[in-house]
Amino acid sequence: MNLDELYLRVYGDPVLRVRTQEVTGFPIPAPLIERMFEIMYEEEGVGLAACQAGSEQRLMILDVPEEDGTPAFRGVIANPDITDRNGEQRGEEGCLSFPGIREDITRSDWIRVRARNERGEPIEFEARGLLSRAVQHELDHLDGVLFIDRMSPVRRRLLAKKLKRIASDRVSARAVNE
Repeated sequence: MNLDELYLRVYGDPVLRVRTQEVTGFPIPAPLIERMFEIMYEEEGVGLAACQAGSEQRLMILDVPEEDGTPAFRGVIANPDITDRNGEQRGEEGCLSFPGIREDITRSDWIRVRARNERGEPIEFEARGLLSRAVQHELDHLDGVLFIDRMSPVRRRLLAKKLKRIASDRVSARAVNE
């Protein structure tokens, strides 16, 4: 993939609804990972799924702080699978692909994740709180599920005008860039 093709995709871009493909080529190219981190930091996020950058790989990056601001997890997660979960948390989520929208979403409080790192080495870890929420949010992206799909139909209807504006702004911005 050409790095010029990697930019933040917003609601309305069809790549956000695609179930991503397993990463098979390891190590993952460093320029892809670096570009994903650039996009995430430019947008002040804590996580980014590859599809949000326009790649259909089953890959996410995270830089999630602890509540006191110290780093909790920073890294690359390829081919993730949640192998166990417990409890429930409800909290506010935003999404870089939905600028200006924040909503309360219910997620599992604790999860166990099995995946691979950027070198293809197996990793397994447990996550709670914000890290758990971030992993689940990005994993949804990798499955073509958006956080608006986790909202009630009433909330989605109330956000319909904002969603339409985000999608139309995306089309307008793309036309200017082409």
